[in-house]
Amino acid sequence: MEAQERRDLIERRILSDGEASFKALAMEFGVSEMTVRRDLEALEHGGSVRRIMGGAIAAHGTAVEPGFDSRALVGAREKVNIAMAAVNHLKQGETVVLDSGSTALAVARTLVGRGLGLTIVTPSILVASELHNEPNTTVLVTGGTVRPGELSLIGAESVAAFERYNCDAYIMGVSGVDGKRGLSDYSNEEGAVKRAAMRAAERIIVVADASKLGRVHLTNVAQPGEIDLLITDGPQDHPALVGLRAAGVQVECVPEL
Repeated sequence: MEAQERRDLIERRILSDGEASFKALAMEFGVSEMTVRRDLEALEHGGSVRRIMGGAIAAHGTAVEPGFDSRALVGAREKVNIAMAAVNHLKQGETVVLDSGSTALAVARTLVGRGLGLTIVTPSILVASELHNEPNTTVLVTGGTVRPGELSLIGAESVAAFERYNCDAYIMGVSGVDGKRGLSDYSNEEGAVKRAAMRAAERIIVVADASKLGRVHLTNVAQPGEIDLLITDGPQDHPALVGLRAAGVQVECVPEL
């Protein structure tokens, strides 16, 4: 395959899925990750994609939410670092809302073996499956309609569930973080569940990898000043993070491990 043909296919893939990792592209096209990096550098100069840590995203966003598996691949190592930082903010015996999504699932996996004795409230079947055998941990699933692909629970039942609980913390994942527009998501129904979870929690901890910074999607979830802490692998001087700090949000940028 000629380089230009491969780049055209890579561009089409990223614009379709919204994002892709270096590793996934290298495997798909049978080339080295270094070759993929050179291809993405050329596409970035053309303005159609933007390179991020671990992969690339569509430069101007996408109206279609990338699939769960695709999102999980992008920045997988960075999401583990973010998850480790988030768990350090939890205290023994707390009641914690743990969101759906790939970064929240990384948090759930990081909790395994920590012995924190938490009560977990979650709209995520994947999170519940990860923690259901964890000793001294109570897992409460919100109920609702299963969202295909995501295995998250949405709808009126999921929203209403949070009215029954008083929680210490909410670890929330989002699709977009902007310094002025705040937090946003692709799905209206996911957004409604996130807003209900925020109302149930004493403090809001947002976990978002660098690919989410500077992006604004259809559904508003929260204004910048409505959250307490953002944990990310993005650069300290990213405009989105500067805007959040100006709104009084604590920002924690995790180092690469």
